[in-house]
Amino acid sequence: MSREAEVRYHADQEIAKSFPELLGKAREAERTLQELRAADADEVELRAAGLAFDRALTEALRAAEAGQRATFGVKAYDDRIARRKAKATPAGAMWTAEVNRLRTLREENRLWGIPRVPSRVPAAR
Repeated sequence: MSREAEVRYHADQEIAKSFPELLGKAREAERTLQELRAADADEVELRAAGLAFDRALTEALRAAEAGQRATFGVKAYDDRIARRKAKATPAGAMWTAEVNRLRTLREENRLWGIPRVPSRVPAAR
């Protein structure tokens, strides 16, 4: 186990502590986006809400990935086989499933949840 792996492990533990809060923010951003869709809001508002949801999901995903790495243990930072073994444990499988779920949700939002708004064309003189 290297000193660098130990430092990264402790940093990941600190980042992972914020996961529940960041997941709550992502859920709130998703709820706001759904409410705007139900209210038939204009595309500019929907785009802003979709981008806010994307940012919240990205932050939650980063914290989940940190939690996943920290759950795998210090040895997994340097050893590919230790990482694979840790993924097979119940805690490792839970974090892996959560990371995959958040990635899928973020990609779905990027593909379908953020409306494209045409850019404004400058007026000709």
